[in-house]
Amino acid sequence: MAKPASEYTRKRNFDVTSEPAESKRKGKARSGALSFVIQKHDARNLHYDFRLELDGTLKSWAVPKGPSLDPKQKRLAVHVEDHPLDYAAFEGSIPKGQYGGGDVIVWDRGIWQPHGDPRKTYADGKLKFTLIGEKLSGEWALVRTRLKGSGSKEQWLLIKEKDDIARPAAEYDITEAQPQSVISGAHVGAGRSAPAKSKAKAVEAKPARKPAPKKANVVFPDTLAPQLATLVDAPPAGDWLYEIKFDGYRMLTRIQNDEVRLFTRNGN
Repeated sequence: MAKPASEYTRKRNFDVTSEPAESKRKGKARSGALSFVIQKHDARNLHYDFRLELDGTLKSWAVPKGPSLDPKQKRLAVHVEDHPLDYAAFEGSIPKGQYGGGDVIVWDRGIWQPHGDPRKTYADGKLKFTLIGEKLSGEWALVRTRLKGSGSKEQWLLIKEKDDIARPAAEYDITEAQPQSVISGAHVGAGRSAPAKSKAKAVEAKPARKPAPKKANVVFPDTLAPQLATLVDAPPAGDWLYEIKFDGYRMLTRIQNDEVRLFTRNGN
């Protein structure tokens, strides 16, 4: 298993880094929903830090290529030290020369629902769970392999399970399509946003292009599934906005050929 959270403190100089210091009292397991966060980290190598709240701490894995919605793509996830719960809200720049030096953004966040006893499945090396995030959702798995990385770090695999959310990689890459922070909209790494003026100059310098071919007509589906409320015992902790589920209809709006239509998830 991963080393205790004290390793987190040993690796950092909190007089230099703005990362949250570990509380003297270990975080207590909270009742209600369990949080998850994925931080995009532009350190020596760009990667995604996948963190699941469990027993008052954040169990953490470094995922070099980030999550994929394609069940065929089993993404390497290197198990690293536990992080304090306060780390879930961290965005900023870790100074060069410090452990993990580089820019960090919160790429996704939400709650996770373990299938079965999470302590047992974590110890067994086969976590299965549902994610309800701002970007990721649906069924997922973290599976420990017998391979060993540098030092004693365990190598796991982050896998998207087959469900209605899964999509082939050739069709959609969520890390490419949605590179920005869910908190600030900031970018890091190769997807960093350039200043607007620089973009304008680059466009002016390009030669004229041929008109793009007309797009083919797209057939709209008869029904769409809106995001539905999820029953939990308590609202998530932190600066979250959430809705109380009232009785009524959840309406969707579709605009097609200048015609506006309102309909329910049942197509009415």
